[in-house]
Amino acid sequence: MNKPSLLLVDDDFQVLESMSDWLCTQGLDVDVAMSSADALQLLSEKPFDVLLVDVRLGDDDGFDLLEKCRRNWPSSQVLMMTGYGTPDSAVEAIRAGAFDYLTKPLIDDELMMAIERALSQRKVLTENSNLKAQLDRAYGMDNIVGQDTRMKPVFDMIHSIADTRATVLVTGESGTGKSMIARAIHRHSGRVDGPFVEVACGALPESLLESELFGHVAGAFTGAATDKVGKFLQADGGTVFLDEIGTASPAMQVKLLRVLQELAFEAVGGTKTYKVDVRVILATNDNLVEAVARGDFRQDLYYRINVVNIELPSLRQRTSDIPILAQSFLEQVREESGRDVKLFSDEAIFALQRYSWPGNVRELQNVVERAVLLGKGEVITPADLPVEVRSTHSSNPSMASVSPVGQQTLKEALEGPERQIILDVLESNSWNRNLTADQLGINRTTLYKKMKKLRLEDGQFAI
Repeated sequence: MNKPSLLLVDDDFQVLESMSDWLCTQGLDVDVAMSSADALQLLSEKPFDVLLVDVRLGDDDGFDLLEKCRRNWPSSQVLMMTGYGTPDSAVEAIRAGAFDYLTKPLIDDELMMAIERALSQRKVLTENSNLKAQLDRAYGMDNIVGQDTRMKPVFDMIHSIADTRATVLVTGESGTGKSMIARAIHRHSGRVDGPFVEVACGALPESLLESELFGHVAGAFTGAATDKVGKFLQADGGTVFLDEIGTASPAMQVKLLRVLQELAFEAVGGTKTYKVDVRVILATNDNLVEAVARGDFRQDLYYRINVVNIELPSLRQRTSDIPILAQSFLEQVREESGRDVKLFSDEAIFALQRYSWPGNVRELQNVVERAVLLGKGEVITPADLPVEVRSTHSSNPSMASVSPVGQQTLKEALEGPERQIILDVLESNSWNRNLTADQLGINRTTLYKKMKKLRLEDGQFAI
């Protein structure tokens, strides 16, 4: 186990020598410097967990070194020490970013306690930084895989509205990633250090949903033995994400309208009004316009939540993203499971792209996880996929005329699937070649050449 590293900075050679020797006996890896310049040189060469810096360094000022350290090496904790300490100088040191301010002569036990506290603080900061990095990888924009032209407006919208207070409504089919979008908005907002609280409204009956959102006081209803803090109060200073909002009852819709307008509410059975500072993101896979027309959803609430609408395309609308999504999921499962699976065969990719994906991205993730865990080789083939995905591949009309294996080249065998994929994308884009090329991830010249080679002409499929 590595020893904690400490840089001791003092212009008194005798103090420097005796203190460094003693600190080494306490299990620390100690380097020494007699000037600010020497200290900065050492800092540029290696990281230090803790710095112990004298305020007076000959012609140098220890506070200058503190300021440079906080700016360039913020993870290093700095302890200032002086033989001329005053309350004002101590306050100045703490305000400047010092972890502690010690007065000479230093008492051994007090010095080691200060160093241990500084090491503990550095460990906490490092863990928080690592956690933030993990959250960024999990919920940041880099984790939202997609190159399809239909995803570009989604990315642009997230960047545009992330740092505003506007209420956001995320719509799309089940499994398209609405929760991930909500988390990405939060991670890119000024509320990133605040809580992100998610509520699956459709999973709770109305009687429990109100208590879940707003809390309750003891005795509010049978079984309410103690006070409960609701999700809106938990999310104060951050973001609350209400998923499946289309399932809310008329009575709950009235309560939500008030919260969204005033950011105020009372706990169930209580009289105290709570004011909160929250950003509200909602999601639904229902058509709220139709629900309003039927009278199932309040029109005033719909207008209140539909300030910004992010509509997510279904997976079958962005088939060009399926290969990179599948490979991304494969690598995640491989890392977690340790399985030696590297990639998908061309035939497996074709099967994935031909399948309709009623469960969207979530279903694709489950299929890939199953294939990686149950597959027998380094390459996933159609045989590793569920039967419903394989059957789509095998029933493809363009494959009906494929000659038996051994009677044609691989290039000839792949022309049918390639022709069908390009045709599908052309038709979905009304034969707009620019959109088709973008969706397929190729340039227009390449698309024109492929269309000519595969006998594809505008508006028809040439046999």
